[in-house]
Amino acid sequence: MFFQPLSLTNHQKTFVNLETLTHELIKGIQTTTWPEFTAVFFGITSVLYSRKENILVYPTGIISTILYTWFCFVWWNLYAEGSLNFYYTIMSIYGWYAWSKHKDGNTLPISYNNKKDWIICTIFFIVSWVVLYFVLKRYTNSTVPFADSFASATAYTGMWQMARKKMENWIWWMLTNTISIPLYFYKGAVFTSLQYVVFLVLSVMGWIEWKKKLEKMDDNPSYLAHNIITRD
Repeated sequence: MFFQPLSLTNHQKTFVNLETLTHELIKGIQTTTWPEFTAVFFGITSVLYSRKENILVYPTGIISTILYTWFCFVWWNLYAEGSLNFYYTIMSIYGWYAWSKHKDGNTLPISYNNKKDWIICTIFFIVSWVVLYFVLKRYTNSTVPFADSFASATAYTGMWQMARKKMENWIWWMLTNTISIPLYFYKGAVFTSLQYVVFLVLSVMGWIEWKKKLEKMDDNPSYLAHNIITRD
């Protein structure tokens, strides 16, 4: 007697996949440690401050990036992401200074990339991606060198652009967040993967909010002067 293999419709397959995904999601959250919860909390808080163009983006972000540097190197073997979070920490110190009021009372205004900026940041991204991929592939036991290096290279570029208050930093963050969602889920860091879903939404909202501020500055030059001199 022969049994026919079970045949599932596309709808049934989708249901099974969603059920499996939900199960893994719940299981992942239940096994999340308090240090990861802490890092996620401060990471989301930092992005919220960034969206509001508030300098507290940096001290809250530093707490998150220090923790993630440890996680990536010690727990998850995401070496490019680990080096990225170390880079975040250094750039956060620089950004904290750049966004602060200086002796003349001025602060750094939001601006778009010019042609030169685009050329520099594109070259920076490509070189970062190639170098990181080569290092991961040749010298580490990373199982996801392509995705890990791509996510890290976009984030390297985004952090640099954010420190200079360039509008396009949000584009780089959108790319980073999009690739990081499946990357961290694959590595079993489910709660962190969810964090990047939130980051993706916030990066879109950040682009919209900064764009509105720029439009207001263009329509009202006096607002630009007031915003630069008196903004907290």
